[in-house]
Amino acid sequence: MQKKVVLTGDRPTGPLHLGHYVGSLRSRLEYESISQQFVMIADAQALTDHAKDPEKVRKAVTTVMLDYLAVGLLPKKTTFFIQSRVRPLPELFMYYLNLVTWNRLKHNPTVKAEIQQKNFGQSVPAGFMTYPIAQAADITAFRATHVPVGEDQKPMLEQTNELVRTFNKTYDTDVLIEVKGVIPKVARLPGIDGQAKMGKSLNNAIFLSDSMDAVEKKVKKMYTDPNHLRVEDPGQVEGNPVFAYLDAFSTDTQKVEDLKAHYRKGGLGDSKVKQYLLEVLEAFLAPIQRRRKEWEADLSEPWRILREGSLAAEAVAEETLALVKKAMCLDYPI
Repeated sequence: MQKKVVLTGDRPTGPLHLGHYVGSLRSRLEYESISQQFVMIADAQALTDHAKDPEKVRKAVTTVMLDYLAVGLLPKKTTFFIQSRVRPLPELFMYYLNLVTWNRLKHNPTVKAEIQQKNFGQSVPAGFMTYPIAQAADITAFRATHVPVGEDQKPMLEQTNELVRTFNKTYDTDVLIEVKGVIPKVARLPGIDGQAKMGKSLNNAIFLSDSMDAVEKKVKKMYTDPNHLRVEDPGQVEGNPVFAYLDAFSTDTQKVEDLKAHYRKGGLGDSKVKQYLLEVLEAFLAPIQRRRKEWEADLSEPWRILREGSLAAEAVAEETLALVKKAMCLDYPI
């Protein structure tokens, strides 16, 4: 039976937040004990829409790596690497470009949605348009069998698998393997402002590295049921971010259910529910922030882990590249 190989990663454009933990980091802690796991800091991908601000990306590489180590991911079990340090990836990307049409890229639902979200208009960077192919290079380079994704990213994996089938059929080989998407149990955490998505650029996130004072301020201003004007009024739990966060982070399920029932009935104020959420988040974040301070004390160690991980990742990608070039008749005897 083939061992499960998991590839995950993040674009280094800022610190990671609670949404990242619920959507992917929590799963990574589980995967590293049952599979071979590669975690990529996708700096090259971040440059597809931050090419004019490379310093931001560079600084965020350190920030993201510290977040990984702070949540408890272990370098002995997970291979951490920087995308731009793995040289076979852009070469694979170049070969794959010839197997995907521009029209197909334009109609990728994820790309279309993100172009609109980022307000590119008619000035879409070519690198951004082609990043589904770059992502396919990342996934296939490590022979990944599983990739954790949100619902909005499923079209990206579908395009990767299309490319895998096209490559294998075109070159009469089985070098590349299709990948399965893994949807997390809680795929997305809403922003503290009630928006469906928590985002670094939306100013509606609680970051893993936030101080407790910052967390308290954000919790106090969290969006709740706008019709719950008085304590005695019945409140709505569905669509209420405070309860969504309690579902995600409280270890006392029965207490959360009791609070929901009380809130729906009336007689429970938002401030009391928020106070409990604050206690829950403080208990959750305390060990994460303690570990972060320990790693911050000597930044040479996270960089050593990234250097060694990048070399190990490059060795794996080189093996795949050699197989790809052989299938394409590019394995010249020179």
